[in-house]
Amino acid sequence: MKKIAKDQLALLWEKIDQNYQLFLPIAKEKAVNFSTWKEGAEVDLDALRTVNSPKNIIFPQTETYLTFKKEGKKLGLEVVSRDEEYVVFGVRPCDVASFKLLDNVFLGEPVDKFYEENRQKGLIISQACLNPEETCFCNAFAINPESAPVGADVATWDLGDLLLWEAQSEKGKAFTEALSDLLEDVSEDDRKKLDEVKAGIKDKLEDLPLVHVAPEKIEGGLKEIFASEVWDELYQRCLGCGMCTYVCPTCHCYDLKDYNGNGCGERFRCWDSCMFSDFTMMAHGNPRTTQKERVRQRFMHKLVYYPNNYESYACVGCGRCTERCPVRLDIVKVIKKLGGERNEL
Repeated sequence: MKKIAKDQLALLWEKIDQNYQLFLPIAKEKAVNFSTWKEGAEVDLDALRTVNSPKNIIFPQTETYLTFKKEGKKLGLEVVSRDEEYVVFGVRPCDVASFKLLDNVFLGEPVDKFYEENRQKGLIISQACLNPEETCFCNAFAINPESAPVGADVATWDLGDLLLWEAQSEKGKAFTEALSDLLEDVSEDDRKKLDEVKAGIKDKLEDLPLVHVAPEKIEGGLKEIFASEVWDELYQRCLGCGMCTYVCPTCHCYDLKDYNGNGCGERFRCWDSCMFSDFTMMAHGNPRTTQKERVRQRFMHKLVYYPNNYESYACVGCGRCTERCPVRLDIVKVIKKLGGERNEL
């Protein structure tokens, strides 16, 4: 295990930036999001979570696959690929866990080659959560905010004036070795303080209001849940704005589009949402014609369909939907309703 003084982090950013595109939580216009680091950027490693998840880095909101150009009778095609390797620094354990859920979808057969390339060129550095908030419920999905999460190449912990650093993968070990001139070995006192910090995080988590959210208590099988009268009540509040799907780190629906103008253009994909009325529109129309069907689809996918295929829920308890939904219709309320708490809405 290594450490670096926090007043030396700017030097660390500079060194990483020499060989990688570096993404950090950066404060801009009163919001913190993962953005490309540049000298002078206002890095905020203390923000519990970014407004948008780092999903956008490995699964961009818009991503060009192909460009084309017509010259006379000839059509020139060029496949677009990501050139630069990158580092995402300061990813919370819940967001690290979300990458695995996306991997299940995009890296299963047939493999999505664009997503695969994005994943292979990236290095993930996690940061433990010192102060989980009231909207957090990651423990409901077996995620430990104080831990070194599975899927991180390097794990870090904030000890006040120090950042403790531990490589987790072979890629992370090679990366750590390349930064050896800036990193020092930890002392026994540092390790003891880390144990105290981890214990403190666990204690704080136990005091949070959503600590007892339990998706495993959802009653009934697939057919029973699908036919539940709960949906008749839940959907009526939904505006169909799609905010929940766009801030969610595990939502992965997308659409393919072609842009053509004056003999040249591109094919790209962009995020889509099952909450939109024209989602999966086909020649005969939309297969889900009501907002009730769309609301049910979203939560059935996260709590029933996805677990049936991958043996894990399609949620990491990050709390973004509980914080951002304008009508407070979030997955916590759905879990409680389906689990028998009939007065919870």
